[in-house]
Amino acid sequence: MAATPQKPAAAQKPATATPRRKASRHRGEGQWAAGHFTPLNGNEQFKKDDDGLNVRTRIETIYSKRGFDSIDPNDLRGRMRWWGLYTQRKPGIDGGKTAVLEPEELDDEYFMLRVRIDGGALTTRQLRVVGEVSQEFARGTADITDRQNVQYHWIRIEDVPEIWDRLEGVGLSTVTACGDTPRVMLGSPVAGIAEDEIIDGTPALEEMKRRVLGNPAYSNLPRKFKTAISGSPVLDVVHEINDVAFVGVHHPEHGPGFDLWVGGGLSTNPKLGVRLGAWVPLEDVPDVYEGVLSIFRDYGYRRLRTRARLKFLVADWGAEKFRRVLEDEYLKRKLTDGPAPAEPVSRWRDHIGVHRQKDGRFYVGFAPRVGRVDGTTLTKIADVAEAHGSGRVRTTVEQKMIILDVEESQVESLVESLEALDLSARPSPFRRGTMACTGIEFCKLAIVETKARGASLIDELERRMPQFDEPITINLNGCPNACARIQVADIGLKGQLVLNDKGEQVEGYQVHLGGALGLEAGFGRKVRGLKVTADELPDYIERVLKRFESEREDGERFASWVTRASEEALS
Repeated sequence: MAATPQKPAAAQKPATATPRRKASRHRGEGQWAAGHFTPLNGNEQFKKDDDGLNVRTRIETIYSKRGFDSIDPNDLRGRMRWWGLYTQRKPGIDGGKTAVLEPEELDDEYFMLRVRIDGGALTTRQLRVVGEVSQEFARGTADITDRQNVQYHWIRIEDVPEIWDRLEGVGLSTVTACGDTPRVMLGSPVAGIAEDEIIDGTPALEEMKRRVLGNPAYSNLPRKFKTAISGSPVLDVVHEINDVAFVGVHHPEHGPGFDLWVGGGLSTNPKLGVRLGAWVPLEDVPDVYEGVLSIFRDYGYRRLRTRARLKFLVADWGAEKFRRVLEDEYLKRKLTDGPAPAEPVSRWRDHIGVHRQKDGRFYVGFAPRVGRVDGTTLTKIADVAEAHGSGRVRTTVEQKMIILDVEESQVESLVESLEALDLSARPSPFRRGTMACTGIEFCKLAIVETKARGASLIDELERRMPQFDEPITINLNGCPNACARIQVADIGLKGQLVLNDKGEQVEGYQVHLGGALGLEAGFGRKVRGLKVTADELPDYIERVLKRFESEREDGERFASWVTRASEEALS
């Protein structure tokens, strides 16, 4: 056999040499702090091309004068969100086409416009203007959201400058109400007035707004950034599901301050926020807030939109590293260790009913149906509040409202006036605990109807179970994105198309059971294969709640019962 030819010595590789890899540029996660400034998706590109804040000038000088067809696509489905504007769903498109049609096929020539109401704080003058804008420009629509905002629909681009003038004339704004920005800042609706308040976060909230709203330094984040601050012992701002939250606590040495949480959020990858173990005094909250916000801007993941929320960075880093980076790179000082919040003092966190204020007057919380009101009702609420001595109202994170500063002699008259508007200060558990997202009526992501379904569900359950008096939360969502917080409700209903008993595809819901915030916070349990058609919903909920009533132990909450109940009992 002939000898095998040998390579020249100079060409032979050493036996221990590593095989050469094809050269490639490591893109990482698109973190600016790692030097990855090249836009890695269309959203990052249009943000680099022009700051979303700049679209206002084009709206005022071009689009409002030339009409819908003149709007640049990157403004229409991108930058206009920086000023609270989303195109709404074209009427008549069923849920089966939501994920099939192109954006331009789903877009109507009308907009949703979101008014940010930081801390839920409104004067009656502001509320009246919100109502008047609804009546004049939004076909009467004005939903209260679970982030204390008000949302209009049917807005024409031609009317937007006038709407801004009206709102800004009374100190309201739509700036960064949407988009990859610092969204509305949740705050306790009874900040500064509640008798049992640990600390009033209002001064910090106002300073946080002053620093970041409309500030180009924070107008290009990887995605949206949600904020909450409250010194209430009822834990009334769903702090566990915000990107950053400041929760009122008593430090054994330093007194009242805030416990710092980061990295919460729901949608299709839900995560509860984590404590950093740091106590923050009131005067330091704005600095710490800016530090956390800047970490998100600089280290947040920009390569994939599905991983661009702060919760993914926190999950990868962990609380210890996040706190270290915050202290060493941004604050340049160490934070004080501190205690965790105490358990909430109430199983309800919505402030519904009549409550004494620290000044001896009263505040009265009341419940619209699933946050659905209208412009006429809002102006009437302002009238009722003023007629009973109040110039201040609040929205809550449960789609509810509160009137402040009512003298004791005026309380019953106020309650009766609200009842006449179908706004109950003494609602059933079903009306009090049911919330719904926008749904297919207006939302381009939705698959099923939610608002009307939720309202009719309340009526049906009140009729069937008038004696039921346990706290219960029933949250309806039109798609998987969890705007109505389905994973943390007692009964969470995720909209989807399901088959009925005739094999027909109809609107329905996947069921999540036993979610909670506050006491034993956690995500709901999904019973294997459990889906309910919209028509079957009242029957299903009645059946489950009656089983709960018959099987519960003394004082047991619905969420606790769910953890031990059989799948048969939950079906």
